[in-house]
Amino acid sequence: MTVRLSKFHGLGNDFLVFDMTYATGGEHWGELSRRWCDRRRGVGADGLLLLGWQGPPATTHDITMVLYNADGSRAEMSGNGIRCVAHAAHRRQQRTTATEYSVSTDAGERRVHVEVAGPHTVTARVDMGAVAVLDEPRQWAGVGAHPDRPVAHLSLGNPHTVVGVDDVAVVDLAALGEQLSEVNLEIIEPGPGPDAVTMRVHERGVGVTMACGTGACAAAWAAVQWGLVPASSPAVTVHMEGGDARVMLHQPATGHVTLWGPSAHIADVVVAS
Repeated sequence: MTVRLSKFHGLGNDFLVFDMTYATGGEHWGELSRRWCDRRRGVGADGLLLLGWQGPPATTHDITMVLYNADGSRAEMSGNGIRCVAHAAHRRQQRTTATEYSVSTDAGERRVHVEVAGPHTVTARVDMGAVAVLDEPRQWAGVGAHPDRPVAHLSLGNPHTVVGVDDVAVVDLAALGEQLSEVNLEIIEPGPGPDAVTMRVHERGVGVTMACGTGACAAAWAAVQWGLVPASSPAVTVHMEGGDARVMLHQPATGHVTLWGPSAHIADVVVAS
């Protein structure tokens, strides 16, 4: 058998999207994610997104998203992934005008506003929900971080640990991330610019990635709490290896964050199932 997939990326954080209209019911998605996301033996991606429809695909604005990481584990949420899955729906429906989707995820419902930016790209605005404070992960004590270093443990529907550092470039992020395998780890430094931070990320179930949408939201929230960015800033720009995301705090409601960023369609591929 062969299966048709579409590949998208949000700031270099890349995903394979499978339209669940064509599912047979016998798929083992974790295993398939490991196989298809392998960068040498598969197509290659940071994760597999399953796009479901809560009505006829041609007309509905209500869709579902399930995410499997490259290692086959299931994740609750992805800020870049949800833009890509909404883009996939927009493209499947051949829409040319702005559309708002209600997306059901393992972290709850999210609303995504999609606008066409080019032949293969869109920009999307996502209400990422409320930020919640988490207990420190059980692995945190073993890291041995200096007690004066700023740290925040936050949930955007999935778990994050944000750490303030002097220079993100000199940190061995892969080694540090492996010590905190239960969470997504973001290291941040201020700037460049008064309303910005620079971030690198190690994602749970994937490794070091070029960008992370939920991580950008956690980083922006922590940066304001620590005074790295003024609380009066209308939006925080988060610089990542794959590009810049913008995060608005307390939008559209107090305690919520809104994420702005692009999604690009890379290719449609046919793979052996």
